[in-house]
Amino acid sequence: MENDNFGFETSAIRTQLERTQYLEHSVPLYLTSSFVFEDAEDMRASFAEEKDRNIYSRYSNPNTNEFVDKVCKMEGASAGFAFASGMAAVYSTLAALLKSGDHIVSSSSVFGATHSLFINYFPKWNIETSYFDINKPETIESFITPNTKILFAESPTNPAVDIIDLELLGTIAKKHNLILVIDNCFATPYLQQPIKWGAHLVVHSATKLMDGQGRVLGGITVGDAELIQKIYLFSRLTGPSLSPFNAWVLSKSLETLAIRLDRHCENALKVAEFLEQHPNVNRVKYPFLKSHPQYEIAQKQMKLGGNIVAFEIKGGLEAGRNFLDKLKLCSLSPNLGDTRTIVTHPASTTHSKLSVEERLAVSITDGLVRVSVGLETVKDVIADLEQALYKDF
Repeated sequence: MENDNFGFETSAIRTQLERTQYLEHSVPLYLTSSFVFEDAEDMRASFAEEKDRNIYSRYSNPNTNEFVDKVCKMEGASAGFAFASGMAAVYSTLAALLKSGDHIVSSSSVFGATHSLFINYFPKWNIETSYFDINKPETIESFITPNTKILFAESPTNPAVDIIDLELLGTIAKKHNLILVIDNCFATPYLQQPIKWGAHLVVHSATKLMDGQGRVLGGITVGDAELIQKIYLFSRLTGPSLSPFNAWVLSKSLETLAIRLDRHCENALKVAEFLEQHPNVNRVKYPFLKSHPQYEIAQKQMKLGGNIVAFEIKGGLEAGRNFLDKLKLCSLSPNLGDTRTIVTHPASTTHSKLSVEERLAVSITDGLVRVSVGLETVKDVIADLEQALYKDF
């Protein structure tokens, strides 16, 4: 059978390097900073890129190559490059493709570090960003200028789990000759493949659900081969590449991505349904709840709803902080996508430096809580949320 004909799970498990002379079943680690050459001509041809081979692990390594190959198959991409973190992937991808005077149109709901990059750092190089309201997709084209180069979005968004119509973004990008970049971290390629809807590049923080156990940092961008080549050349010079060890861990983690996501999503839906009925909760946002404002779009482009649930506690800022203090089982951590359920309160932590008005513009109310639902017995997670919600309300 041809590898290209394999299903998602088989590709994740059976896509691997050629075995060495030892015929190992599990892929070995290639902990080497560089690779040797047979002779001067072999070295010359390799540096001239007349040969497709490993030279230096900042450029490529068998372990990073395998990780990239797997994600490309999962996303339906033709090429990719792996990074030391998700933000290294976001920054390097955009920096490689933009020049002074270029313009980005982005959804207003993006990861806090991405927002800081757009607002505090890119303007130093005369690269500006305009934000569109995710709830007003009809306004997107009004932000496009002759200098617009990139259309950027997350879906589902962080932390309010809003959903953007990827097909609409693909249509707009094609109409205006823009590069569509989608951060697919919350969905993973198991739940959603943005390239099918017109994305040119897909970015992931592999630190999250791809690893799934809170062990290593990593990032990856996959997509159009011509664009990836530009990103590769930029990145081999600037050095944000993924370490071989982390690539090996992440590649092994992808073997269980599908089965983990099935349980994550099953648990998350049960948590969302519980919260939706709770008297101390104003509202719940989960893509596969029928009450979600973009439920039909989520059904169209996602296999399942993901592991992130956002809900608003009655009582605002202090109620949100008090809720976190009363949790006994769930973890308080800035990560997500772990086997362990993690709870955060964006208004007092990740988005505390924004004004109330700025937070509300991206659906972050004072009482908003984000839950990354893990793989514990779901009734235990619900019991912990319930006891924390009832105390002192």
